[in-house]
Amino acid sequence: MRESLKRKIISVCDKKIAQKGENVGLSFYAFFANKNNDPELLMEAATWWIMTHKLDHFEKAIKVKAMVQKM
Repeated sequence: MRESLKRKIISVCDKKIAQKGENVGLSFYAFFANKNNDPELLMEAATWWIMTHKLDHFEKAIKVKAMVQKM
């Protein structure tokens, strides 16, 4: 996973946790605007989320953040 995507995931997770608490869930779509302006990056995130780690549609932000930080 490219470094810019890692930073974005961590940033979004931090923001969601700050807004809604540690139990907040999110999907990989949370890392993108509602526009498909970077399909390669979207597919990279989807592949990591779905194919590599077989995560559910919604996962706890703290779990996702921890997984990315370990990479």
